[in-house]
Amino acid sequence: MTKRKVLFWIAVLYFAEGLPFGIAYDDPENTPPEEFRFDICGEIGTNVPENPQGVTTKRIPAGRCARIRHYGSTDRISESVYHLYREWLPDSGEELRDFPLIFHYVKRIPETAEHEQITDVYLPLK
Repeated sequence: MTKRKVLFWIAVLYFAEGLPFGIAYDDPENTPPEEFRFDICGEIGTNVPENPQGVTTKRIPAGRCARIRHYGSTDRISESVYHLYREWLPDSGEELRDFPLIFHYVKRIPETAEHEQITDVYLPLK
């Protein structure tokens, strides 16, 4: 992502109406960095106009999700993610929906100290 695109996203998220989201299409543990896909999202009330940065409007579809609340740095968020996939899901009887993992950043830096961050991790279910 270019510096210009990052600055545009910062502006989008600043004017967003709700808390920011992240959508992880790939697992960073087994995806080469050049192939890793992750959307940074902000809740807005209108479509994003066409722009040179390539920022688009997407929707997170309604549906059921399993949720785990992660406390602390996102550097260790994989512990919560893998708990959902490896421990909760096999014993739950649930099936995954065809949509990637969603991160909802409830408390995030710079307003919150790293050890006090809160992120809700959503696993979409059928």
